[in-house]
Amino acid sequence: QLLEAKASLSLAQTQHALQLQQAKAQINNMVPKKQFEQLRNTLREEQCKTQQLQESLQQQAEQTCRQLVRTQEEHEHLLQAAVEQAEGLEHSLRNAEAVLAERAAQLGDAQAQLSRNKLLIEELRGENRRFAMALQAAELKQKRMEEKNQLLEEQASALKQLIGKITPASLN
Repeated sequence: QLLEAKASLSLAQTQHALQLQQAKAQINNMVPKKQFEQLRNTLREEQCKTQQLQESLQQQAEQTCRQLVRTQEEHEHLLQAAVEQAEGLEHSLRNAEAVLAERAAQLGDAQAQLSRNKLLIEELRGENRRFAMALQAAELKQKRMEEKNQLLEEQASALKQLIGKITPASLN
């Protein structure tokens, strides 16, 4: 029993020595309290900085998102305005095409009327030439008639003189 107790004691001492060495090794691996506090403070500062950076990034992301939404809304408004303007221009174009077609029809009618008027003018010029020739013929005929009338008047006057001379002689 004594030998067993000595062996147990020796084993316990060895284990204790081994545990003591392990504890010393752990203590040697441990950071001193002052340095631990500095590291912990640095860690807290870095965590604060990280949190601030995360908050800043979050704010920037939200701001960028809001700006993106505003830009998208502006683009939608601009697109809507462009669509409305294009529709207005298309409507104006259709109206202009209708007016142009109406004017073209009016121009066609006016051109047809002008052609008819030209033909009528040519006919009237032909008639005018015929009337001018007829007028010249009538004037020539009138001049001849006036000349004949003049001649007849002269003959009538000569006859009256002759009768005037003959009648007193025949009365005597």
